[in-house]
Amino acid sequence: MRWPGSLPVVTTPSGDYTATLPRKRMGSGVLLRDAADRILLVEPVYKDYWELPGGAVDADESPYDAAVRELKEELGLSVTPGRLLVVDWVPPRTGRTEGVMFLYDGGVLDPVRAAEIHVPAEELRSWAWSTLPQAQQRLSDLLARRAVAALEAARSGVTVYLENGTRVV
Repeated sequence: MRWPGSLPVVTTPSGDYTATLPRKRMGSGVLLRDAADRILLVEPVYKDYWELPGGAVDADESPYDAAVRELKEELGLSVTPGRLLVVDWVPPRTGRTEGVMFLYDGGVLDPVRAAEIHVPAEELRSWAWSTLPQAQQRLSDLLARRAVAALEAARSGVTVYLENGTRVV
C-alpha cells in the first residue's frame, strides 16, 4: 500500500528493493599483539605506509570471514579472531569511495606462532611488531588513529565506533 504523496518503491526485475540501495566498500582486519603489547603491522609493496593485517571484504563474505581469510593470505596464519574492537566509517576522498572498516581482536600471538608467519612477496615486503609510537610513525594518520582506538578497546573490553578514525561513541 502506498500512502498518498509517497514516492513509489523502486525494485529490480527480481523485485528486490534492497538491490537498488547504495553499496559501501568494506574492509576487515585484525589487531594482533605480542606479550609486550606491541602490535603487528604489515608493509605492503604497493603503498608507502604500513597497515594492520586485513583487506577488502569480498562479495557475499562477512567481515569476520574476511578477517580470517586475510590473516591466512597475508601471514599464513589460521587465527580465530575474538570480539569486534572497532567499526570505522571512512568518508569518500579522491580516488576512493566511502567505506566501513571492521577490526577484530586477534589476541596475543606467542613467539612460536609468530615464527610461523610467512608473507606473500608479491603483496607484502615484511611485517614487524611495533610499539604504539612506532606504529604511529609507520601508519597513515587514519590508520594510526584506528590502531590507537583498537588497542584501547582491546585493553578496556569495549567496542568503539569511529568516523574517519576518530571516536564518536
